[in-house]
Order: sequence, then C-alpha cells, then structure tokens
Amino acid sequence: MLNVTPASTPTGTADERQYSSVTVSVQGRFMRADHSEHDCIIDTMSPFDAVLSCSTKPEIGERIVAYLDYLGRIEGKVSATGHRTFTITLNATDRKRDKLSAQLTWLANKHELSLPEDRRHERVAPSQAAAEIKLDDGRRYPCRIIDLSVSGAAVEIDVRPAFGTMVVLGNMRGRVVRHFQEGIAMEFTTIQPNEIIDQMS
Repeated sequence: MLNVTPASTPTGTADERQYSSVTVSVQGRFMRADHSEHDCIIDTMSPFDAVLSCSTKPEIGERIVAYLDYLGRIEGKVSATGHRTFTITLNATDRKRDKLSAQLTWLANKHELSLPEDRRHERVAPSQAAAEIKLDDGRRYPCRIIDLSVSGAAVEIDVRPAFGTMVVLGNMRGRVVRHFQEGIAMEFTTIQPNEIIDQMS
C-alpha cells in the first residue's frame, strides 16, 4: 500500500517536511485570476504542490482556486507550465497539509488496489453500443461501449491510447484511466446528466 507520509520525521514547520508526490486521477474545476472556470484533472499531487491537466494555460505566478473530487478546495500559485499541464504551489496551513496527506494516501491506495469505490456510480449496458472514440489530434477509432455510468465508460477498442490521454466518446470528454484485454476504461471530465445515460440504456 502507498503512503503519503513524510520521508523523514518532521522536526519543524510544515515547510521543512518532505512529502512524496503520488499519482492520482482526480477531476475538478478551477478558477483563474480572471474568474474564468475550467475543467481539470489532477495528475500528481503532494500536500505542497499539484500538477493539473487542462485545455488552458495559466501564467506563471497566477493565483488558482480549484475544487476537486474527494479533496475539496485548494488554492495556490502557478509555479511551472507544460504542454496541457501546469503545476501550482499550494497555499495551505499545516493542518490543511496534514489533512491532504491523509486524503492522498487514501486516494493512492484506492487507485493502486482498484477498490470498489472506483465504481461509485451504477453502470448500464447501452442499447446502441457502436460508437467512436476521438483523440485531441483528430484521430478517430470505431469502438463498442461495454458499459457506462455518469462518471465513466468501459470501451472495446483495437487501439490503446496511453494512460492519461484525453479522448471524446460521442459528446463525452474524459481521460483513459485503465487498459484491459478488450479495450480501455475512461473517466469523464464532468459528471454526465442521468438523463443522458438513461437515453443510451
């Protein structure tokens, strides 16, 4: 099991502690300094910083406020940017960092062990299973939807986009979170309305 615990025994303030970053896949929304809001996914995170994937690119030093599944509200300033990603240095109290450490440990272990909470929404088999997966670079691939819920879908497909790749299934945008023998599992960037899932079942 993974642990997001200090690499050494804390001896001073929280800034002196050294925590490990862990790989997670947590959806959320964030607000930029101009108050525009955007969907995002946290790729890796520690109690001191977080790497966000999104379609917009904030400026270095820009203040970001994000609301994340499981983790709640975080805020910080952009310290680095990359291709479709950026890193924020978190502004948090010692108490908040301790809480984040516990939450990240739980998330990392849940992801590592594929605990049942991953299937937190009911899945249904669609009546019309034939569909298409589209990648950001425009490539399209026919696929068959095995099952889906308001938060994700399992898809039979011949190709295996890399873990973390953003894809679009119909009008539902998400990220590849798992490979299996027949295809891929994707997690939607936003919770889909129940009406949409009901129409497809």
